[in-house]
Amino acid sequence: MRPGLARFPPMSWFRAPQRRTVLLYLLAVVAYVAMLRFGPLNETTHPERVFATVLAGSFTLVMLFLSRRIAFSLLVAAWLFMLIWVSSLLKDTYLTTPLVAPDLIYFVNRDTLDVVLRYPLLVTAAVLGMLLVPLALFGIWRIDTPHLFARLRPWPRRGLALLGLLVSGSALALSLTPDGPFRDVYSKGMWLAMIDKSYLSDFFVSIYATQIVPVKVPDGTDRSVVWNEQVARTGDPARKPDIVAVLEESTFDPRMLAVCKLPQCRRKMFDPDKLTRAHGFLQVHTWGGGTWTSEFALMTGIAHTLFGSAGLYAPFNLAPRVEYSLPRMLKENGYRTVVIYPTSGSFINARNAYAFYGMDRQVDNSETKLGWDSPDSEVFKVFDRVYAEERAAHPDEPLFVLVLTLRQHGPHMTPLKDLPPPYNKPLFPKQLDDWLNLTLGNYLYRLEQSDLAMAALEKRLFAEPRPLVLLHFGDHQPSFDGAINNLQKIVPKGITDPTKVTYYVLKSNFTPREKFDYPVLDIIYLGGLLLDTADLRRNDYYEANTLLRERCRGRYFDCATPKLLDSYHAYIFDTLHALKD
Repeated sequence: MRPGLARFPPMSWFRAPQRRTVLLYLLAVVAYVAMLRFGPLNETTHPERVFATVLAGSFTLVMLFLSRRIAFSLLVAAWLFMLIWVSSLLKDTYLTTPLVAPDLIYFVNRDTLDVVLRYPLLVTAAVLGMLLVPLALFGIWRIDTPHLFARLRPWPRRGLALLGLLVSGSALALSLTPDGPFRDVYSKGMWLAMIDKSYLSDFFVSIYATQIVPVKVPDGTDRSVVWNEQVARTGDPARKPDIVAVLEESTFDPRMLAVCKLPQCRRKMFDPDKLTRAHGFLQVHTWGGGTWTSEFALMTGIAHTLFGSAGLYAPFNLAPRVEYSLPRMLKENGYRTVVIYPTSGSFINARNAYAFYGMDRQVDNSETKLGWDSPDSEVFKVFDRVYAEERAAHPDEPLFVLVLTLRQHGPHMTPLKDLPPPYNKPLFPKQLDDWLNLTLGNYLYRLEQSDLAMAALEKRLFAEPRPLVLLHFGDHQPSFDGAINNLQKIVPKGITDPTKVTYYVLKSNFTPREKFDYPVLDIIYLGGLLLDTADLRRNDYYEANTLLRERCRGRYFDCATPKLLDSYHAYIFDTLHALKD
């Protein structure tokens, strides 16, 4: 070999280990650039783009100074931020809200897994993002040797690594501080975070969303308004009717849709008859999901939205603090209280929440084997059995039974060809696209089943001579993966948000002492309306709830006299302490 060639080992740079290193670094750079392009640089506003970029960059540097592995650090950061971004995108696609940090605290359980398993794409993404990629990163850790400061002696190398870690860690900590340099990003609030597309900013901003915001009564609020002027009323002790309330999952009157003029859009369950005491539009405080917040409003007469972002997690953080509730009020009137629901007691903390509300007995799917596909008729068979058991075991106690259905829960994606006529083909071929024909067709088919089941339930219940009050209502509208908002809705004047309107129907086999006429009723009043229909004693809290209902004509946040709301909130929270500290 000639002496001059000794300095250049032939093709040594392209041997297998070197090729592997080059490919690894190329993969790391491509993955990191893709993460920046689709993640931080894809946020909605410029401040959010800067915020997310600084977060990603400072996290990457923290990993780099900790591991001294360049490719590994780039890939770990790319994986973490893309995992958040993709998870949020999928959640937004299927459940219409992006991923937020409290989801990881409150909703990581077996029941959430059951929901995810209903969507094959979510299963695939979960396996790739949370199992296969971490295993690959572990392999990369072993391949990627610590090159950073490799030529320095140990103590200078450690000193520079520590200095870099302190600087990058400080930058990361400041970025995650609500009062830090990105306070404007944190001030966007959770409502905007739930509806915009800044997936990374939304997630990190929401880390503080579990903190309950106390209800603030404005200075100068009129505290002289009397809210217990009729509390001495004791009701009729000789007639305490059984009360049955049915929460119809994701149900609304489809005649509210301007396009829905077909016979399949008209269902008896929404129309009044001789037993109807009140019916109409129901204003709720959630859309497309969040059944537990409508349960909270029914059980407590309180809107979860009063407490900021933390209100979304009412069964976890608000239910333990409730001082007054419908089941407790009924128990004071001598009632036995029962709830039947087709999920497990651990789902969204249901078992603990219902105990806090004051339910004597809970019947979940561990006892009934009901599930996501159980039609209303199957749920009502369980109700018939439980109702008969309770009547036999407690013949002298009036009963309150809350029943939750689940069949109308999304997705509404059964192929039309698999449905019976006339739902086996598009019902609105000229007016709606394929997706809306699929989802609305599924909804109307399931609604027909609910209508038949409700008619049969009413017939059985009202065939008995015992006094009875029956309420059924929709907890929120379905989302159809967001497509329902493309449909024009016909709602009464004054309703500012047609996405948060469902229905309610209240019946009894006796004539109540009072007449009720609320074409639009807020869900926080349903509990008090049940007490009034049954002519039961009310405490100070439910007396105030009733007076607000009457003074605001069934409205709440859109009450024609807004100052009444401030006075009411001052009374129930400051005087009655409706929520314990």
